Amino acid sequence: MFMISMCVVIISIISGFLMFWKLPTPKQTQDVNENLPLVSIIIPARNEARRIKPLLNSLSKQSLQAFELIVVDDESTDQTAFVAKRYGAKVISNTTSLEGWAGKSRACWNGALSAQGRWLLFLDADTEMTHKDSLIHLLSSFQEAGARGIMAIQPYHETKKLYEQASAIFNIIVVTGMNVFSIWKDRFETAGAFGPCILSDRDDYFKSGGHEHIQEAIMDDLALGIEFKKAGLPVHCYGGKGIISFRMYPEGFRQLVEGWTKNFATASQSTHPIIMGLINLWIAGGMMSVVGGGLAIYAENLSFILLSGMLYVIYMIQLGVLARRTGNFKIWIFLFHPLLLSFFTVIFLYSLYRTHVRHSVSWRGRQIKV
Repeated sequence: MFMISMCVVIISIISGFLMFWKLPTPKQTQDVNENLPLVSIIIPARNEARRIKPLLNSLSKQSLQAFELIVVDDESTDQTAFVAKRYGAKVISNTTSLEGWAGKSRACWNGALSAQGRWLLFLDADTEMTHKDSLIHLLSSFQEAGARGIMAIQPYHETKKLYEQASAIFNIIVVTGMNVFSIWKDRFETAGAFGPCILSDRDDYFKSGGHEHIQEAIMDDLALGIEFKKAGLPVHCYGGKGIISFRMYPEGFRQLVEGWTKNFATASQSTHPIIMGLINLWIAGGMMSVVGGGLAIYAENLSFILLSGMLYVIYMIQLGVLARRTGNFKIWIFLFHPLLLSFFTVIFLYSLYRTHVRHSVSWRGRQIKV
């Protein structure tokens, strides 16, 4: 039994590298193209008075200031609109009928309808430009890639409090679940698009139907990417390290649980079966590293204890390497990777229950039907 568990751990470590081979970022160029078209930055915001300030401040410091800034106030009850106006944003109210719409799609659609730019950049309110040239890097990379379809960026996760470390496994699965960061690269079709930062050509956006076509989708980012693919338009996904970051669920542990519960069961349905199999094997291997260690100690076999300890450390190091590609997670937290994996499993099962049994999820004071 011990050798079986150790074989599972070894295979899972190999699976980890196969499923998450590389996370490229948009090219950071020093050459500023003066022919970049006007971009409309659209920020959907619901009760984001505190979280939106870092983003607006970072935008005000960008070396490229030729952009239109639109904040869509989604029925906020705080000072979101006031804060946005202080930074010179054009603030519009989310006036479209709520019936039939889910999540932030309604706000994004209204923002796109009001935009004047040739390109549309949708940013979540909790994101932040990392560098003064971040906007130039994004736009130049998009233009260099042909300026078609979607360029979607998963921001680098900046963590500050202890409970935020619980998101480490979730970040890895979010990235690997997109299908395009494995050793097979583009062999599998992307599961959709990352939602916090989406850049698109205006004509392509409306050609795909935009957020109006996905108004009932809980995972609007994945659904939008699928609509672009249906329209024959490319979807390119990247990591945001050095360009754009975010701090997820800063309001506390309860918000973290609510946020991941809302997303995961639905998102997992878009992951390719092979990638999903590797993810499951990788998670199982992490748990088996503990089981194998327990069996070795019970058998009082020094060789087994040393082997299981070595594999535990190797898995821990691998987890740290993969997680640090997605965020600034503390190295020491990976000593307790069985707890991280267990937490992820519990939240995923709860997400399945809320999605497929209750058919509703909670977010920002709203009950959203699934």
